[in-house]
Amino acid sequence: MLRRTKIVATVGPATDDPQVLTGIVRGGVDVVRVNLAHGAAEDHLRRVRQVRECAASMGRYVGVLADLQGPKIRIDRFRNGAVELREGNRFVLDAELSTDAGTEETVGLAYKNLPGDVKAGDTLLLDDGRLVLGVEAVEGGRVICRVVIGGTLSNNKGINRQGGGLSAPALTDKDREDIAIAARLKADYLAVSFPRSAADIEEARALLQAAGGQSAMVAKIERVEAVEALKSILEVSEAVMIARGDLGVEIGDAELPGVQKYIIRLAREMNRVSITATQMMESMIHSQIPTRAEVSDVANAVIDGTDAVMLSAETAAGDYPVKAVEAMARICLGAEKQWETQHSTHRIDSHFDRVDEATAMATMYTANHLGGVGAIVTLTESGTTALWMSRISSAIPIYALTRHESTRRRVTLYRGVYPLRFDVVHVNPSWVIQAAVNALQHRHLVKNGDLVIITKGDYKGVAGGTNTIKIVRVGDRIVPEGA
Repeated sequence: MLRRTKIVATVGPATDDPQVLTGIVRGGVDVVRVNLAHGAAEDHLRRVRQVRECAASMGRYVGVLADLQGPKIRIDRFRNGAVELREGNRFVLDAELSTDAGTEETVGLAYKNLPGDVKAGDTLLLDDGRLVLGVEAVEGGRVICRVVIGGTLSNNKGINRQGGGLSAPALTDKDREDIAIAARLKADYLAVSFPRSAADIEEARALLQAAGGQSAMVAKIERVEAVEALKSILEVSEAVMIARGDLGVEIGDAELPGVQKYIIRLAREMNRVSITATQMMESMIHSQIPTRAEVSDVANAVIDGTDAVMLSAETAAGDYPVKAVEAMARICLGAEKQWETQHSTHRIDSHFDRVDEATAMATMYTANHLGGVGAIVTLTESGTTALWMSRISSAIPIYALTRHESTRRRVTLYRGVYPLRFDVVHVNPSWVIQAAVNALQHRHLVKNGDLVIITKGDYKGVAGGTNTIKIVRVGDRIVPEGA
């Protein structure tokens, strides 16, 4: 059984070992994430080159997602590395304090605008919500707080305002430099951290294109404002990442599961790709097996319809990166056996404005209601037909046959879609259908007697021209078109 949900794994020091890198690619990684918050440009270029060489040696395609750091909404550092905040004590966040002068009473701010963003009565959450401060007053550059939930606070921990509202722009000077690095990487996807509106995504795309990049844009949803503006953000993005760390802190843990389902559902309705991320299998940073709660978390995201699930420190810096990927693959396969992941009424009552989209939807309806279908094939230039098809839940694999390597790498993130190299331009037009079936047979992806549903356009090499559905049986003589 082919796994349909895709796995995104972050590369880092733990994957620099060639055996580990080979292990995670063999274990099922579909897309690697390059975290531009850490490391030098040459490190990122080296890792991406090694990933692509490793994938090519296995006859696979692995996409690349470059992830921008975004604004550093953080405290500064302490004199002695960490302090203990006790419930009920006063604690001051001081934008004018020296960088390394933090004590048990006060700490500096990397985010200097915090005093202008908060007021008395606000709640601030530090270190992913592990510590909670109540704002009592703002005096110049000093935010006077009372510790509500205490604990150990160490250097450079993040700050969130409960309910959102921090004014930090999505793109920093570092991000603008890193966008140029993403263009050099030829990244297939570029993730924008902390966007507040569609304008943030559009700005990042313009900067990327000016640098010569063509990455698809991923909006990371981690602010309250982004949830409120979700539809407009999706309209200008190709994909969305549910970044549950900061998002969960801002909206509250109790609201997070429902918001996650909403984001996945809206992304599917708008023909966008979704990635579910953050702490999915965090225990496997140091453990060889996931917790039962983590198993359920991954499985529920799969059942909800996410295109991909993501590993972060588990693979970038963990002790067992290969085991983490293998465990995630097993969980995805188990969840995909459920009825909800194989049946769909998505857009069953919709009307379509485009012929190619209507063709894609008709193909999936036919595939899910016709017995004996072993594969769906789309001859595609841009991958758009494959994307539309992947919005429909199905147990039938979708093969995107394309001559463009950039398209093959982009569809690695589409749920249930598998890229194959196929140069339609250099195939006799009369024998394109037979050649496509031969391509699947050569790779042992179908067997004699299987039905294969194929979509194509009348004009070879033209994007957006898909207008034909053909159903053939493997092993039968296929009559040349035009004969």
